[in-house]
Amino acid sequence: MNADIAAGLPPAAALFHSLADETRLRIVQRLARGEARVVDLTAQLGLAQSTVSKHLACLRDCGLVDYRAEGRQSFYALTRPELMDLLASAEQLLAATGHAVELCPTYGTTDPAAAVQPTTPAGQTQERTQEAGR
Repeated sequence: MNADIAAGLPPAAALFHSLADETRLRIVQRLARGEARVVDLTAQLGLAQSTVSKHLACLRDCGLVDYRAEGRQSFYALTRPELMDLLASAEQLLAATGHAVELCPTYGTTDPAAAVQPTTPAGQTQERTQEAGR
């Protein structure tokens, strides 16, 4: 590996590590639609305020998110529109590989029991709802 490539790895690894958390990705996707307050993010993502704040702090430390104060409120927004280009490229790569990364024994979800089943409004899985109707 040449020195130029090796010199770029720690920052690249930190960038991808900052995006490796599903919650942070959900926050980034939401902020791609426009700025939001912590209270907006907690309501829209169904997360605790402390969780959202912790992940926003991580994204701010990485320079991907910042906020503007308006009175007593803080409005968070993405700082780099290139981030959305990176995520779009990732989606293209996932589509091209057939989402093979899901089969990765280290990072994938190979356990069929871990797969999320769609739920009904009452919170039951569709399978249970169908069984109840039999």
